[in-house]
Amino acid sequence: MAVFRETVPRTFQEKLFELNWSVVLLLLLLGAVGVGMLYSAAEGAWDPWASRHLIRFTMGIGIMLVIALFPPRFWMGMSYPIYLGALALLVGVEFFGETVNGAQRWLDIGPVRMQPSEIMKLAVVFALARFYHDLPPEKVNSAFGLLMPAFLIGAPAALILHQPDLGTAVLVLVSGAALVFLAGLSWRIIIGGAIAAAFAIPAFLRFGLEEYQRRRIFTFLNPEEDPLGAGYHILQSKIALGSGGLTGRGFIEGTQTQLNFLPEKQTDFIFTILGEEFGLIGGLVVIGLYALVLANALAIAASCKSTFLRLLVMGIATTFALYVFINIGMITGMLPVVGVPLPLVSYGGTVMLAVLFGFGLILGAHIHRNAEPPRGAGLFG
Repeated sequence: MAVFRETVPRTFQEKLFELNWSVVLLLLLLGAVGVGMLYSAAEGAWDPWASRHLIRFTMGIGIMLVIALFPPRFWMGMSYPIYLGALALLVGVEFFGETVNGAQRWLDIGPVRMQPSEIMKLAVVFALARFYHDLPPEKVNSAFGLLMPAFLIGAPAALILHQPDLGTAVLVLVSGAALVFLAGLSWRIIIGGAIAAAFAIPAFLRFGLEEYQRRRIFTFLNPEEDPLGAGYHILQSKIALGSGGLTGRGFIEGTQTQLNFLPEKQTDFIFTILGEEFGLIGGLVVIGLYALVLANALAIAASCKSTFLRLLVMGIATTFALYVFINIGMITGMLPVVGVPLPLVSYGGTVMLAVLFGFGLILGAHIHRNAEPPRGAGLFG
């Protein structure tokens, strides 16, 4: 079995020294922002959110650093098993999932409660990166090269949509489609797919969504039509953001937050707290941190010689960028409210661990960027 090896084996200390510490520092800053905003959301208290967020973030950073030291051949071999395991968890949600706020998205496994759809975002990237690494470039636009990725993306997206979780399903579809495009999909197929989607979207909006999801999508165009119902979230978010002005009201001084006018303030609308308390300047600083993280990730992807590592990093970076784009677009009224958290800042254990696991892979790709595995290499062949 062919596997890719380092020409000069490196010690644990040498690999640790080669970590991209600028990425680690940026992630630490984003985690600190999350702790601060959750402390404010609880009216200046560590419980119930800030302390748990800090503990999870600390654990996640440790896991991230360990993941970064694993050799790429291990992750190549684990790509399909990770995908199949995540798919099995999604199927398990259909039969044994816990219902929270009207959605069946959670699995209780002993003392651990997880959201398999968050794991699936990463699993799809794994499977597609491995698939395109093994696929000869001239077959990317063949029937097999199109149908297999469509299944790898479509099967979990359908299960997630059935939970229902529109935001996560959209993330899986868009990040998967982006990876297919980056793998070398021809423009002829892209244009044909765009035309087909233009005809399919109206039917999907009519028959593929729950009633409350349709209300969310159409309400964002004119939230004033239902200010106490479907439009309440976005109207309160806009009021809070507007009241922050240029420099904000001050830490733990946001009226919309502290008087509990802002719903889901610890999760989907955490950036609104930031905007109200630190204003436009504070919001732009945090957006700048996310931009620097993405710029570093793209630079790492460009430096990788292996198709697997390059696509893996690009897929994780794309998913991360979509998290940020959708969340901020949602709370500013530019996109429908679809329940997408702000990575490393919003409260939520499964999302945080999935994001930091992904960045462990990105940091590992930087360490092993010169590795060039042959097709079919990996732990399981």
